[in-house]
Amino acid sequence: MRRRDDDTPPLFPGLGPERNGGAPEAAELRPGVRELAATLPGTLRFGTSSWSFPGWRGLVYRDEATESALAKSGLAAYARHPLMRSVGVDKTFYRPAPREEFARLAAQVPDDFRFLVKMWRGLVEPEHFLDARIAESDCVRPAVEGLGDKAGPILFQFPPMRLGGAAAHRAFVERLRAFLKALPRGPLYAVEVRNRTLVAPELGEALADAGAVPCLTVHPTMPEVEIQSRDLALDPTRPLVMRWMLRANHAYAEAKDLYAPFDRIVEPDDASRDALARLARAAVGAGLGAWVIVNNKAEGSSPLSVERLARAVADAPAT
Repeated sequence: MRRRDDDTPPLFPGLGPERNGGAPEAAELRPGVRELAATLPGTLRFGTSSWSFPGWRGLVYRDEATESALAKSGLAAYARHPLMRSVGVDKTFYRPAPREEFARLAAQVPDDFRFLVKMWRGLVEPEHFLDARIAESDCVRPAVEGLGDKAGPILFQFPPMRLGGAAAHRAFVERLRAFLKALPRGPLYAVEVRNRTLVAPELGEALADAGAVPCLTVHPTMPEVEIQSRDLALDPTRPLVMRWMLRANHAYAEAKDLYAPFDRIVEPDDASRDALARLARAAVGAGLGAWVIVNNKAEGSSPLSVERLARAVADAPAT
């Protein structure tokens, strides 16, 4: 794969370490949020799937701003929210970004902030399917080198796949194992699948053998997250990575239309919230740490879902 030409617009145009008078400012926090954040373990990181939503005025951002302005210069304000100690970088799913763009992201956030970076979709599509050479040169190394200590999980998200039977399942799992083993050591690699039939100990064991972890996901294509955690036979020595993506009763586009502008909880999903809270509390209690990345399409507003989830974690009994 060719790298991005110099005249190709960057994924995050205009993003840089310099701040100016027009940069978005952080919103005044809702009552009790700072105190809630102070009760959470440092090994638990919440975040949202992105940061560029104008509807978050009053929740994350102080003033009205366009999506473009937030994409360019809203990350610093986002990172000042005490519950947001991580964020998902989703745009890199559509094309890779160079090291310099990741470095500009890293310059916007505090030292204890961590990014979850989704890898290019070409690596999970036929043309470059599980090509470790391209993954390393065009995706993994730019992210890890650009973000430095602020790099968190490196996520490979697979779409639903047609796997005809047991032999096809085994072949995929073994090819995935070999792919992950061929990648540079050091990053926390996470794998998210969208096939219920892959949620089995064989996949969990292959990931553990390669030093990777499953990304448990709340999504209509998948079993409940606690079933995923059980059936994947999670490695008890590795951090937990989870994403709260989409309610079971909506398609993605439908949820987007129903929930925009993402400024309130429209359809609470208490069952998913409580399950994520239990798993996160168990992981941090075991000293492993946990990431939970939340999408607006989970309940209507990911910052408010993060707050609800944080309160559930704080109130959950130790397990």
